[in-house]
Amino acid sequence: MIPPQEASARRREIEDKLKQEEETLSFIRDSLEKSDQLTKNMVSILSSFESRLMKLENSIIPVHKQTENLQRLQENVEKTLSCLDHVISYYHVASDTEKIIREGPTGRLEEYLGSMAKIQKAVEYFQDNSPDSPELNKVKLLFERGKESLESEFRSLMTRHSKVVSPVLILDLISGDDELEVQEDVVLEHLPESVLQDVVRISRWLVEYGRNQDFMNVYYQIRSSQLDRSIKGLKEHFRKSSSSSGVPYSPAIPNKRKDTPTKKPVKRPGTIRKAQNLLKQYSQHGLDGKKGGSNLIPLEGRDDMLDVETDAYIHCVSAFVKLAQSEYQLLMEVIPEHHQKKTFDSLIQDALDGLMLEGENIVSAARKAIIRHDFSTVLTVFPILRHLKQTKPEFDHVLQGTAASTKNKLPGLITSMETIGAKALEDFADNIKNDPDKEYNMPKDGTVHELTSNAILFLQQLLDFQETAGAMLASQVLGDTYNIPLDPRETSSSATSYSSEFSKRLLSTYICKVLGNLQLNLLSKSKVYEDPALSAIFLHNNYNYILKSLEKSELIQLVAVTQKTAERSYREHIEQQIQTYQRSWLKVTDYIAEKNLPVFQPGVKLRDKERQMIKERFKGFNDGLEELCKIQKAWAIPDTEQRDKIRQAQKSIVKETYGAFLHRYGSVPFTKNPEKYIKYRVEQVGDMIDRLFDTSA
Repeated sequence: MIPPQEASARRREIEDKLKQEEETLSFIRDSLEKSDQLTKNMVSILSSFESRLMKLENSIIPVHKQTENLQRLQENVEKTLSCLDHVISYYHVASDTEKIIREGPTGRLEEYLGSMAKIQKAVEYFQDNSPDSPELNKVKLLFERGKESLESEFRSLMTRHSKVVSPVLILDLISGDDELEVQEDVVLEHLPESVLQDVVRISRWLVEYGRNQDFMNVYYQIRSSQLDRSIKGLKEHFRKSSSSSGVPYSPAIPNKRKDTPTKKPVKRPGTIRKAQNLLKQYSQHGLDGKKGGSNLIPLEGRDDMLDVETDAYIHCVSAFVKLAQSEYQLLMEVIPEHHQKKTFDSLIQDALDGLMLEGENIVSAARKAIIRHDFSTVLTVFPILRHLKQTKPEFDHVLQGTAASTKNKLPGLITSMETIGAKALEDFADNIKNDPDKEYNMPKDGTVHELTSNAILFLQQLLDFQETAGAMLASQVLGDTYNIPLDPRETSSSATSYSSEFSKRLLSTYICKVLGNLQLNLLSKSKVYEDPALSAIFLHNNYNYILKSLEKSELIQLVAVTQKTAERSYREHIEQQIQTYQRSWLKVTDYIAEKNLPVFQPGVKLRDKERQMIKERFKGFNDGLEELCKIQKAWAIPDTEQRDKIRQAQKSIVKETYGAFLHRYGSVPFTKNPEKYIKYRVEQVGDMIDRLFDTSA
């Protein structure tokens, strides 16, 4: 049971809490009442604000719509005014640009093209919007006049600034690859840079807006003329240079070097001059031949102008390739891409046709030369043909994309030259074989016949043109003629392309054929001489000349390809002729040979018959010696070594025989006048033989 004091205290505590709760409840009620009142007031304010906003919106929206309409109207007015200004400007284009068009584009191309652009737009406007307007005709006429002025300016720029390339610059261009020293690249400036830019701009405008391709014809006609004149100028340069100094020169590139230009000879691409120099070297060593009876025109007497013409043509071919390459580079900048190949084809035709015509003239001249047996002229085909073949890859590259007829011109010329070259080789071999034996034209002293020197000189040309000559022979399928089978492995896909080994064998066989024909002809000619000794000297000289020429010119290596024993065979022939010649002295030495001498006892007086026999032996020897020395003194052995060898051998034989005879009978009293019969001492006999083959002795 709770004590009364605690119950009383607990009740007071509860009453206090209750009182506090009542006060709190009262406060909450008051707050709710105030909150309700504030809410009512806010709702009233918001309602009033909403009402006002609705009134404002109803007032503003019509004003906004009206403003938008006004702005749209203003924009339309501005656009209309702008369009009017634009349209009106087309009506003023003719008057604004007429003066500029009339005065032309010279010196103000940029402004002129700007005016043409305005006229072009005016034409397009009137065509679309007012095709019947008189203004359309006016701007059309003005546009056509402007286009004609641009075409005229294009022609004028090309004509005034296209210059012929100087021969000196061309020579520097084509000889640059052969220089040992590193030099600056030769650059051809066909047009000044500023002019080129104007030409390019006019070209592009005419293609894009002018719808005109006539300027391309103008371009190729002008550039074609310059290309053709440049090549002809180079040819004329060769002629003038050769007539004044004998050799064309190419000075250093102008404006490229500070030092004084020094003249440098153009490298000659292998003409027949080399073999002529070899012939001169041989004559210095006593191997030259004298004029003999030959229906071949002497090679030594060929006109130097052939060399000049050959060199000129070869350099013109190289010049065409270089200049054509340069022309194509220029053309690519000026002419639209899809017209470049056709325009280039037209551009090079005149120069190319000129080269091909000149080449055909060379073939024609060679054909006529063959008929008259002037094989020195035919030799000009060899360096030209070799150069054409060497240049053909560059030619093909330059002509890439041109018409088939253009591409086939060079191969056609090469075929013609190969055909005429093969004809010349065969005819030369036949002429060597069939050269007539004319007694009045034979060398009186038995020296080298002109036929021999001509034949060797001709063959020496083939050393420089082995592949060319071999290809000539192969192109005519001469393998069958020489019994050389054609091996498929030795030919390429081209019918005229053979391996170098096969060509060498063909050429070796041909040279052996010529030498065989020559040997047969010389044997026939030697029979013209009545004296067998002179005939032997003649054959000896010719065989020796052939052998020495083959060795000195390295022809012997080429001959050895198919004839391994050729050198030994010639040496045997030479020795055989020496022996034949030595037999001519038997009629001298037989008089004093021991087998024909009388036998007698020493100290026993000679009988009249024996004395007479000894006298006859001395007289026969003396007369024979004098006669042979007199005759053979006029004979010739040009080769010093061979001459000394033959003299020494003969001197040894005669001196030995005569010495023995003189020793045996010199002191025998066979006559009262010994000086009448013993006319010569042994040394004198040797001296007389030493003067053989020497017309100056």
